[in-house]
Amino acid sequence: MAVLTLDQLESHLWKAADILRGSIDSSDYKHYIFGLLFYKRLCDVWEEEYEERLAKYGDAALAADPDEHRFHIPEGRFWKDVRTHTTNIGEQLNAAFHAVEDANHRLRGVFQDVDFNNKERFPDASLEKLLQHFEKHRLRNADVEPDVLGQAYEYLIERFADDSGKKGGEFYTPKMVVRLLVECLRPEEGMSIYDPTCGSGGMLLEAFHHLERQGKNARSLTLCGQEKNLNTWAIAQMNLFLHDIDDADIARGDTLLDPKHLTGGSTKAIRTFDRVLANPPFSLKAWGHEVWSTGDKFGRDRYGCPPRSYADLAFVQHMVASLKQDGMLGVVLPHGILFRGGSEGRIREGLLKDDMIEAVIGLAPNLFYGAGIPACILIVRKSKPKDRRGKVLFVNGAEQFIEGKAQNHLSDANVATLAEAYHDYADVDRLARVVPMAEIAGNDHNLNISRYVHLTEEEEDLDVAEEVQKLLDLREQRDAAEAKMLKLLKGLGYVP
Repeated sequence: MAVLTLDQLESHLWKAADILRGSIDSSDYKHYIFGLLFYKRLCDVWEEEYEERLAKYGDAALAADPDEHRFHIPEGRFWKDVRTHTTNIGEQLNAAFHAVEDANHRLRGVFQDVDFNNKERFPDASLEKLLQHFEKHRLRNADVEPDVLGQAYEYLIERFADDSGKKGGEFYTPKMVVRLLVECLRPEEGMSIYDPTCGSGGMLLEAFHHLERQGKNARSLTLCGQEKNLNTWAIAQMNLFLHDIDDADIARGDTLLDPKHLTGGSTKAIRTFDRVLANPPFSLKAWGHEVWSTGDKFGRDRYGCPPRSYADLAFVQHMVASLKQDGMLGVVLPHGILFRGGSEGRIREGLLKDDMIEAVIGLAPNLFYGAGIPACILIVRKSKPKDRRGKVLFVNGAEQFIEGKAQNHLSDANVATLAEAYHDYADVDRLARVVPMAEIAGNDHNLNISRYVHLTEEEEDLDVAEEVQKLLDLREQRDAAEAKMLKLLKGLGYVP
């Protein structure tokens, strides 16, 4: 059987979503398609492993032993077993999903609340058509390499985000924005990487791919994340598993109220990492203000409690608490955090006075699903390099984008320009400026990018005396022309 190309696989998987059109809402496609894809991959790879072990050992029982497989599929719960049924297919799929979860601790909850046993949504005829489509291609390692399958999965996530419109922003950050963030942070082998609002896992995977592109050992990274939404957490888990990454630690829960990545011992504290990166939900309303306002038990509110309707700087303070002394963090935020006053102004002032903010990178508008407003990237370090202390780099990326019909995009060149501006840390006309902290303090710690990097052409200074003389000369020319015209009119008899 020929190895599937990425284009073939992407087309095959998207056509599966087409089969569901009209049956369920487009924003729900992903749960069912991802669940079936993951289940089919598990079953096909198990059979591949079984055949290899059987040929090696010549013992069927040993070849089927759970210890011989990456994931265990209980007897009677394989894809081929589900396919023996022509009625109540949804019931059989549900039972198979639950059995696989029960047999594999690492997969608990990965099929979340996907329910195929709803005959109004999924009559047997529709499910039969869907399963027939899925089994057109085997998904063994010999047929689809993990990297290719993972890329196809990421493609689906992006397409489903497109389909979901505003809701797409809840689980997906545009790929080139993620790449820009990782290009700024430049993770290295052996580092720990953490995303406290990891969505579908794209930022963690981009850190992994960053090392792969450089020919370095990406598997030396320690990948950790947390996600509040169960369905999105499940997408992240499958995303990592399909990339053949088994050891990532993705926790479920509310990062601000119930952080899961803690140090051991009797006194729990926030665990720290080499690189922290995230795109938290913009200006989250119900985030736990009533708890933080009485004092965060982990001490993350060092610079103060953010306002009730804006969680942005609560996430930033959590990320600062999660950062090693020599680490770096990058976070995507709405522009409002750069200039809003009140408690946010006090938090911003505290971060600046402790010299933690290294750079503010402004992004073009309309890059994100459901958020036409421009966003920025904040780069923070607890220990800046010596030559960057006491100053902040501002990068104005408002002109760096490719215009799209519904949404703008960053090109490879745009990402390279912005990342280079950050790493060079130097003044560039209409793009970047290194600003001393004293100037920022003089502006009441306002970090509005346009205040420091101007894109409008500066007007030349006028010589008032010269301009007045020009006006007098023009007036004299006008008077002379008027006198000449009146003389001509008088000669023609029009003027007495």
